Amino acid sequence: MSDSKPILILGAGINGAALARELLLNGVPVCLVDRGDLSSGTTAYSSRLIHGGLRYLEYGEFDLVKESLEERTRLLRLAPHHVRPLRIFIPVTNRFGGLLASARRFLHLEGRTSAIREPARGLWLVRLGLRFYDAYARDPTLPHHAVHRLHDPDVPLVDPKHYLRMCSYYDAQIRFPERFVVSLLEDARRIAADRGVEFSLYTYHTAERHGSRISVRPAAGSPGAAGSVSERPTHTLEPSAIVNATGAWVDQTLRQLDIPSRRLIGGTKGSHILTHHDKLRRALRGQALYGEAVDGRPIFVLPFGDATLIGTTDIKYDGDPRDAVASREEIDYLIRSVNFMVRDAKLTADDVSMHYSGVRPLPSTDNQTTASITRRHWLEEHAGHTVPVFSIVGGKLTTCRSLAEEAAATVLGHLGRTVQATSRERFLPGGESHPQSLDALTNTWQHIARTSGLTLQQIETLWSWFGTRTEGILQEVQPNANDLLHGTLLPRAIVRWIIDHEWAECLEDLVERRLMLLFHDHLTLACLNELADMLVAAGKLDQRDRDQQVAQTIDRLEHHFGKTVCRERATRP
Repeated sequence: MSDSKPILILGAGINGAALARELLLNGVPVCLVDRGDLSSGTTAYSSRLIHGGLRYLEYGEFDLVKESLEERTRLLRLAPHHVRPLRIFIPVTNRFGGLLASARRFLHLEGRTSAIREPARGLWLVRLGLRFYDAYARDPTLPHHAVHRLHDPDVPLVDPKHYLRMCSYYDAQIRFPERFVVSLLEDARRIAADRGVEFSLYTYHTAERHGSRISVRPAAGSPGAAGSVSERPTHTLEPSAIVNATGAWVDQTLRQLDIPSRRLIGGTKGSHILTHHDKLRRALRGQALYGEAVDGRPIFVLPFGDATLIGTTDIKYDGDPRDAVASREEIDYLIRSVNFMVRDAKLTADDVSMHYSGVRPLPSTDNQTTASITRRHWLEEHAGHTVPVFSIVGGKLTTCRSLAEEAAATVLGHLGRTVQATSRERFLPGGESHPQSLDALTNTWQHIARTSGLTLQQIETLWSWFGTRTEGILQEVQPNANDLLHGTLLPRAIVRWIIDHEWAECLEDLVERRLMLLFHDHLTLACLNELADMLVAAGKLDQRDRDQQVAQTIDRLEHHFGKTVCRERATRP
């Protein structure tokens, strides 16, 4: 392989970004292209957990659980600002329930319909699964599972009419995988600069294949292309290989590249709701619930800052993943399930602050029950082309790094190269020299707050984005503690820095995947207008298109996420 020829990766979600980083570590030039923004597909619509997959044990996928738990432990160590331990409670209704159904799943003897309610999993079955989980994890930093009475301290307040005991165990939460992807790509940029290897990233672009050559051009009608001041040229390259990492769009991407293939993806739709319902948040006591929905399906109720995240559904889906939106039936289903689990929750549709829905890139299968579709990943080779082509099938947040390591080894081997380095022990930017204890972390935040003039709450937010890079970035931008983005605690200087450094092209990028304002309880029109003005000042949005982009963002928030923008008059804080 000629070192001048890059590997073309299509899809800048968590798998594409992790693979780009892995290849650059091996001195391989990379061109990363996405039809939308970073992590704008499946990555942004997950349950935001880094977990071993407790229920995979019922399907005999022990090697997947082992891999996932190893990666969970690794990410807790290498990206501690993004990935944090989370204690999860499983409420159980009886002692022996679910043993027969679990044995059926283990032996792959499930019925061909999921219409019948799943039998409740009893205490014995849950404890057996958790013993296996602890044994596979072998993580000395996290406590083992435990059994609790309902009235024990710190136990979430579930309905005692329905439950007998509670079991607890530990996994991890990645509140903003969108920020994790930014960190992966920041590290990719650093690696490329340190090693003198070419790394190019094109969001809101498409790739067209012409034999062995690829034309990368701005995507028609995309907000990034439409809002750009300067004309964006077409880039032509001759890649050494192409990796299709477009997730739920894998089959669609292959058709666009004119590459024949059997159907690879048979995704399922998963929807979540977010609520700022105070009584529910207090009932969780800062911890998570992993229970059974009204039809017996597993469901998470997760702490999420000052809110609660609830999900997910699991419905076969054949439409365009971009069109996936949580239905009224799904929202009602999640509300009913929470009200069944949590004592006196009384959640209603009016309490739902927003919702989101995404399509899991699961392999195409004849399985009748969506829960039984494997969560494994693999690299599919498409033979017989002038340029080697591969597609990533499956994958999840937890295993993004190991998937990238395996994929890089396969592609490099196909090109006659050996693996020179992996990311197994490489920190993500901001994870280096991270304080080991909560007290040490709090002392660090207090020091940065004193020197920067910002509040402890502001520093905690920025730390979850930048980790140990926070102090250096604040020293670079010198924020004014009183100069804040309207309706938020974000210094405007930080917002400008993000626009300049983190590949944001349009208002949607900032709101949904850089500043995480999508989850803000009180997002205002004045805030959106300010952000649009900053994009204009940065040369990324034409003044003539400003109002249209604000209107498009408001419309998307309302129809795609069920989120209402407050239209109060702008006032400077």
